[in-house]
Amino acid sequence: MSARRPAPGLKSRLLGWLLPALALLVAVNTIATYRTALSAVNTAYDRSLLAVARAVADRVELRDGRVVVEVPYVALDFFESDLRGRVYYRVGGLDGRSVSGYDDLPPLPAGVPRSEDYFALARFYDDHYRGEPVRVVALHQPVFDDQTRGMALVQVAETLVSREVLTRRLMVDTVARQLLLVALALLVTVVVVHTAFRPLGRLREELDARAAGDLSPIETRDVPREVGALVAGMNDYVARLRGTLDRQERFIADASHQLRTPLAVLRAQTGLAAREDDPARLRETLSAMDRSVGDTIHLANQLLTRARAQHGIANPSFGDLDLAQVAREACLELGGEAVAKRIDLAFEGEHPVPLRGDPTLVRELVKNLVDNAIRYTPEGGRIAVRLSGPGEPAAIEVEDSGEGVAEADRERVFEPFHRLASSKQPGVGLGLSIVRDIARAHGARIDLGDGAGGIGLKVRVRFPPPASPASAPR
Repeated sequence: MSARRPAPGLKSRLLGWLLPALALLVAVNTIATYRTALSAVNTAYDRSLLAVARAVADRVELRDGRVVVEVPYVALDFFESDLRGRVYYRVGGLDGRSVSGYDDLPPLPAGVPRSEDYFALARFYDDHYRGEPVRVVALHQPVFDDQTRGMALVQVAETLVSREVLTRRLMVDTVARQLLLVALALLVTVVVVHTAFRPLGRLREELDARAAGDLSPIETRDVPREVGALVAGMNDYVARLRGTLDRQERFIADASHQLRTPLAVLRAQTGLAAREDDPARLRETLSAMDRSVGDTIHLANQLLTRARAQHGIANPSFGDLDLAQVAREACLELGGEAVAKRIDLAFEGEHPVPLRGDPTLVRELVKNLVDNAIRYTPEGGRIAVRLSGPGEPAAIEVEDSGEGVAEADRERVFEPFHRLASSKQPGVGLGLSIVRDIARAHGARIDLGDGAGGIGLKVRVRFPPPASPASAPR
């Protein structure tokens, strides 16, 4: 399999878009400049051609009813020598016959409009004469005497050689200037792009110089505003990554600290059992080992549950769910433990309770509430799991007949690994800590109170209305 080619860099992409666009603009500008200059040249040539025609027309007069003209050949010679083209003229009389000049000069075609650029009765048109293209001006000159009035026609034709020479020169000059402009624009573009991307280079150097464990925010003081959003996103990601690593470190520290004691006890019990010869005392030791293993398994499960809950809190996935169904499944799953302690576990929730939240986290919250109630309720006790009524915001209440929690200690029970000194039940002190973290992730509120008759503990978790799930704090 061939290696995948790396994607082009931002600088290459930017230049790849800018340079063709710049070349296109220069090409359009070259064509526009050339056409404008060519129009100006043709206007100047036509004006000169009209000046020659006027010079000839000024010499036209009417004598004895006939048109006569004395052509100023000096003006024609000057015109030819100045513009390096050949000039032909023709003067027509009142009857249209040629009076002077080149008799075979093509006549004025019909339908040629009068030029609006001059006050004179002049008409410009293109034609061919003696196998060459020519530009012709036809000027009507009034003539009169005492008996006759009329219009003489003066035609002056010029070959296009001089115009073509000047056009080529104009084209070369225009293209040369535009190429120089393109070269300068390319140089400026490359320099500007290189300068604009220099902060990215400094940012890369700063990141390359960092140690592997350095997760401090990237400095944004000298970063352009457009790149600042990217850097801010990177800082936000690094902050989340730092939080994940901190949670992993705390999990490792908690696990090593909490598992050290039960494993040491289990090891001591194992050594004691190995040296015990009395069958009755050996069974006692094995029974104690079984309880230690159970407590250790419960501790490991609680630690893993807390780790999963913290990961879910950092990466929540909210969706629509039924709190009643989640609570019912949790009660069924933990019902065996309640039966083993002869606890009356009652579930009061016959209708759906819609809730928007993370299904995994809500399930862990309910399981920890029920498990905590089972663990701290003595044999023969009772536990009631209740849900909010129809039309009310989602809420769950777990009430037990266990030891209860004094009002002065109700804030401390949410601290990780905190256990009441008066408690005689086995546990690790993580259940309510997990419940609090999950409740905060959903914007829910936890209330602790006394059970029925002042006996036991009642825990109530009230979720926010469905209209504001996205505002739940993390």
